[in-house]
Amino acid sequence: MKVIKKISLLLVIALVAMQFFSPTKNISAGNHTSIFLKETNPSPELKRIFATSCYDCHSNNTTYPWYNNIAPISYWLANHVNEGKEHLNFSEWENYSLDKKDHLLEEIEEEVMNGTMPITDYTFLHSKAKLSKSQINDVVEWAKQTRIIYQLGKQPK
Repeated sequence: MKVIKKISLLLVIALVAMQFFSPTKNISAGNHTSIFLKETNPSPELKRIFATSCYDCHSNNTTYPWYNNIAPISYWLANHVNEGKEHLNFSEWENYSLDKKDHLLEEIEEEVMNGTMPITDYTFLHSKAKLSKSQINDVVEWAKQTRIIYQLGKQPK
């Protein structure tokens, strides 16, 4: 029984200590997705979808919920954001080659169509981020049309 008490005490101390060491937040000033939006020319509805369902994990600016200030949740969210940005970062769109952009659009098509994006962990707490069938179709159609332009080797206008 003493071992369980000692482990519990160490766990409480670790959790309290974690509150003083938060991960770096993913926040940037300005219009961090302007090049992506200008180049891919999504409709106003798609812009709203990207802002609501994608940018928190796939851009250089995350809108954090209040519970992000509580460790270990802050570490868990930071990991999600960092992992999301590794796969696709809309804020870095200008730095991708045409082939990479085409591949990313293909991934968007697949992930959205398969229902794996936005992830369930995110939509569970952000119900507005969940995509309807109509929104899924709109995103997929936009990605297909934009890919055609990239495959022709031209920048969308």
